[in-house]
Amino acid sequence: MIKHLRSLLFLLTVVFSADAMCTENYMLKSPDTKLSVHLRIAPGGKIVYSVSHSGSDVIKESRLGIIRSDEDFSANLILDSVSNVIPVSDKYTMLHGKRLDCQYTGNKQVFYMKNLNSKRMEIIFQVSDNGVAFRYFFPDKKDTIIKIFKEETSYHFDPSTKAFLQPCPDARTGWCFTQPSYEEFYNINMPVGMVSPYQAGWVMPALFNYGKYWICITETAVDTNYCGSRLSQFSPDGEYSVQFPQPQEGRPDGPVLPESTTPWYTPWRIIALSDNLAGLIESTLATDLAVPAKYDVSSWLKPGIASWSWVILKDDSTVYEAQQRYIDFAASMNWRYCLIDAFWDTKIGYEKIKQLADYARSKNVKILLWYNSAGDWNTTTLTPRDKMISNKSRSAEFQKLKEIGVAGIKVDFFGGDGQSMMKYYINILEDAAKYNLAVNFHGSTYPRGWSRTYPNLVSMEAIKGEEYVTFGQYNADQQPVHCTVIPFTRNLFDPMDFTPVNFSGIPNILRKTTGGFEIALSVLFTSGIQHIAETPTGMASQKDFVIEYMKALPECWDDVKFIDGIPGKYVILARKKRDVWYIAGINGENSHRTVTLDLPFIKKSAKGILITDSADTNDLIKRNMTITGSDKLDMRPHGGFVIKVPARE
Repeated sequence: MIKHLRSLLFLLTVVFSADAMCTENYMLKSPDTKLSVHLRIAPGGKIVYSVSHSGSDVIKESRLGIIRSDEDFSANLILDSVSNVIPVSDKYTMLHGKRLDCQYTGNKQVFYMKNLNSKRMEIIFQVSDNGVAFRYFFPDKKDTIIKIFKEETSYHFDPSTKAFLQPCPDARTGWCFTQPSYEEFYNINMPVGMVSPYQAGWVMPALFNYGKYWICITETAVDTNYCGSRLSQFSPDGEYSVQFPQPQEGRPDGPVLPESTTPWYTPWRIIALSDNLAGLIESTLATDLAVPAKYDVSSWLKPGIASWSWVILKDDSTVYEAQQRYIDFAASMNWRYCLIDAFWDTKIGYEKIKQLADYARSKNVKILLWYNSAGDWNTTTLTPRDKMISNKSRSAEFQKLKEIGVAGIKVDFFGGDGQSMMKYYINILEDAAKYNLAVNFHGSTYPRGWSRTYPNLVSMEAIKGEEYVTFGQYNADQQPVHCTVIPFTRNLFDPMDFTPVNFSGIPNILRKTTGGFEIALSVLFTSGIQHIAETPTGMASQKDFVIEYMKALPECWDDVKFIDGIPGKYVILARKKRDVWYIAGINGENSHRTVTLDLPFIKKSAKGILITDSADTNDLIKRNMTITGSDKLDMRPHGGFVIKVPARE
């Protein structure tokens, strides 16, 4: 009886304390004071937060909290204490990405919570000038495995907000049951609250536009102790919840939902936010908050460009003679890599692959080899298959590759975002690093800051890329608009293997993009190893200035600036390599667009070159260009351009 009275007394204390604090609103501001996050305890001991910029509410009151298998941290919470505001900063260098040298500055505050059972949960907020990040932490030590059944985390938008979202197909659907693989077209400029066509919800990064504000919702620092997450299928009144993977999205021997001992940090939830698109495009928030590099690969891994036969020529090209031609192609273009795709093990074989690796080395080229990741989570039969399944099988295979002289692997067909699948990705990365192997994942999830933490990760697909254009006319028809959304979404923070640039056409497909559009993609899309879709014969048929441009294409970038654009319509970005700026733009619409280039970071009267579409033919043209500060350019329907100009001294 006494025990029950004590429990009742504690419950009444919690409820009273929570209700008393309902009106107490805690606010954490960014260093420039424009961006603020507000947190309070709502009735019932529920935690809510909101986000404002320059006094305008951008994220309405949204939910926080966690429901674990052993404890509930979603209601009846009391705020035990709040830390002081702590300035945080970080400087780091990326091997590849949108910016070489990155810097993060923010303000941090920790909210110490207790539930009905006096168990502790911390909510850690960090606010920088370009976004809000938060994560949960369970500090109590517990050696037994506990599970998280649900995150209450939500993002509540004003009903007038527009969304740019990619639906996530349900697990174990699609070709050979390979979904989800993040390969759908985006729903563009749709009202928030629209229901996803699939129960799996919407993928991240997710883009939203509210008035002049642009918001990207994503996550970073997902490690082996958590699953990947999405946004919920349903979003009543514009409120999107964090949604965990479906039950089929794990390995047979591992969990789907998060489970761990404690202490336990969850991944960072990121709300990148700016009152202009430049603030979004130029942000590095997802890598800023990623775990720093766990090992150094700089002595043996360099970013680069790769030739790749399969995207246009498909499986028939995976033969010794064709791959030798593609090695020659890479060598002639000064490209560092050549990728040999599926069935190399049966159609070429290890002995001949060794000969190709030796031949490539003599040409100053390195080869990459394709693998099928699959265990029993899909029915794909492409080989080599099952070599990646265990540490033992991976290590044996990686030792062979090291002896052969292979520089990296492309691993395809993963089975979702469950915790055991996240661990599978990371185990491959860590094992590959021991054998000096770069890694590119296909048929996969997106990287979530992993290119910083595991720097041998050079790219991941997770996009409806160039290969889909080769699969059908509908995909080719959608490509112009699709490509204008990608720099603001999938490729905003993380490397992406879209495999761009096709000048000469695709068999049985009417390509809708111009040569100017295609050449611009070489700058607009970033990847640690950028696989080019053009063929040797197709490249040889191009004008000399096009070939010379592609030969000198930078392998990585030092900086980025947003110039102009609207997702779904057009985009113009500038990327810097050493003392040269590359300004590239594409027009996703089927009508001419005239743009005025504002380039304050380039000296007026600087001399550059412009490569763009001819006004009256299907040819690319090159002309000299003097920067005036208000240069006008005409982009053809589905066209584009590239400018190369020296940086301001």
